[in-house]
Amino acid sequence: MYSAYVSTKFAIEGLSESMAYELEPFGIKVAIIEPGAIKTNFRREQSAKGSLEDSPYSSMMQSPSKAIEKMLKHRLYPEEVAKTVIQAIENPKPKLRYIVGKDAEELIEASNNLSEDF
Repeated sequence: MYSAYVSTKFAIEGLSESMAYELEPFGIKVAIIEPGAIKTNFRREQSAKGSLEDSPYSSMMQSPSKAIEKMLKHRLYPEEVAKTVIQAIENPKPKLRYIVGKDAEELIEASNNLSEDF
């Protein structure tokens, strides 16, 4: 149910990675900050958009997966992500990727272990 949201993150990651290679010869560094769930009003705003009762996706939207529920219980404070952004900015040789939060680490690990056979 988050395909559009996830695809934008994927696109930004691809763009940032490409830019890192293209800009490196000019001394310009690119860093990708990959946070897990953050304590914001995102889900509240999302649910306030309207009812999906007539939607064929209604049952999927009403019962988020256990993985999403777990992520939401352990959300990061925005300040934790900001610290990582500052760390990347102040580092003369920043890493390409900064993973922030245990849930982000777990999601990336799970993604790396997925089979491409459906």
